[in-house]
Amino acid sequence: MDNKAHWEQVYGSKAPDAVSWYAPHLETSLKLIHQASANKSSAIIDIGGGESTLVDDLISEGYQDISVLDISQKAID
Repeated sequence: MDNKAHWEQVYGSKAPDAVSWYAPHLETSLKLIHQASANKSSAIIDIGGGESTLVDDLISEGYQDISVLDISQKAID
């Protein structure tokens, strides 16, 4: 099974909070974004974001230019 097929299977068969790497809030990532002094219109890309809650938290904080990149389309959908 190739990498893409593997991740499609993972995201197609498990709930977001059923994977070992799930965290309700990615505090370290949020802290790094804040420390970088990103303003609310800064372009931010979450690479390998999967079904992460980072985008939700950034939107809640008022960030406007957010992109997510992941090998799995199911993770993005």
